[in-house]
Amino acid sequence: MSSNRKKSIPEVTESLTYLSNRTPEMAFSDGAGGAFALLSEYRDGAVYVGHYSGSSEWERHSNGDEIVMALAGSTTIVLRIDSTDEKIDLKANELLVVPRNTWHRFEGSLDLKVMTVTPQPTDHSLEDPGA
Repeated sequence: MSSNRKKSIPEVTESLTYLSNRTPEMAFSDGAGGAFALLSEYRDGAVYVGHYSGSSEWERHSNGDEIVMALAGSTTIVLRIDSTDEKIDLKANELLVVPRNTWHRFEGSLDLKVMTVTPQPTDHSLEDPGA
């Protein structure tokens, strides 16, 4: 089945394995298991969904803005802008556009079901990008 066929977001998110304690280090291992899924390829990236609690590593996307939508639960997205952290709380049915080349991470996510439209490539870092 092609990844570009119509899919039900609730059906796909319900099929995910809930990750109860996401850590930044999991971006560099296979520790996330089935907590994330590809919904569809899109332009130079893809549309993804995930279901987890916890925090992510720093990341940025050099080829475009990333759209982040909380489908359920909540999170704080930390944007690194001009060496300053801007924290934005995001809860169910809220959307945020992360500007191109902006380092960002998810912090303190609680039972978050999230959908992202993510351009590639993605840079990841465990280290604070402002350090």
